[in-house]
Amino acid sequence: MQLIDGKAVADQIKQEIAAEVAEIKKNGGKTPHLAVIIVGHDGGSETYVASKVKACEQCGFKSTRLSFESDITEEQLLDQIKMLNEDPDVDGFIVQLPLPKHISEQKVIEAIDYHKDVDGFHPINVGRTSIGLPAFVSATPAGIMELLKRYNIETSGKHCVVIGRSNIVGKPVASLMMQKAFPGDATVTVCHSRTKNLKEITLQADIIIAALGSPKFLTADMVKDGAVIIDVGTTRVPSTQTKSGFKLTGDVDFENVAPKCSFITPVPGGVGPMTICSLMKNTLLAGKKAIYK
Repeated sequence: MQLIDGKAVADQIKQEIAAEVAEIKKNGGKTPHLAVIIVGHDGGSETYVASKVKACEQCGFKSTRLSFESDITEEQLLDQIKMLNEDPDVDGFIVQLPLPKHISEQKVIEAIDYHKDVDGFHPINVGRTSIGLPAFVSATPAGIMELLKRYNIETSGKHCVVIGRSNIVGKPVASLMMQKAFPGDATVTVCHSRTKNLKEITLQADIIIAALGSPKFLTADMVKDGAVIIDVGTTRVPSTQTKSGFKLTGDVDFENVAPKCSFITPVPGGVGPMTICSLMKNTLLAGKKAIYK
């Protein structure tokens, strides 16, 4: 069993980005600039945003954080998005989800200029990704593909089972795994909460991507020997062993599943660091106008 170290890969990629940014600056080019909008004081969101700002520093980017109270109106938030769309210095920006209930997340996503949508959530980027055109690929799926690539995990002709059908992970990663590329060329089955005989299906899988947000859902009896397991889950569960009283837990029963696998991602330290790293990659591409001229 080999552990897929997402933290080590992410650190390596951030060093590669930093070297490229240093070169851009040396040649008189513009420093890539990422802006982040955060609404309210959700603990998880605050942590993610802090990590993104830190990653910007590591990559040599300029970053701007715009914080608003949770009583901001939808109209006011859309005005802020318009301002960032029109700001020539901002190469890419994200609106940290989830948003308060009175704001339509879909409306917000569609209001972002797709040229600056480094989260890869805009329907134009989603559509272009699904048919294999250059696009800002959603950060978590892009991070998963990068891990498979850097660990040289064979995907061609393999049976990949994706558990979860979210627009942020399940659907885009299934689409990427099907494409004629490496990683890709896999036969993909997407399972979800309504799937019958889930265990029968997962037992046939060479690669399982678990992205359903249900702690320790994937158990050892659902996994065949030698399978590759990518665990996207990050649920905070109460724990007496940590100072915070919580522990990040994946969708996979790691302790019992790991011995059966050829490769597996841990939680934390697997897919998580790659998500932020993919966001940095998209910001660099936006800064270079590499996707959309």
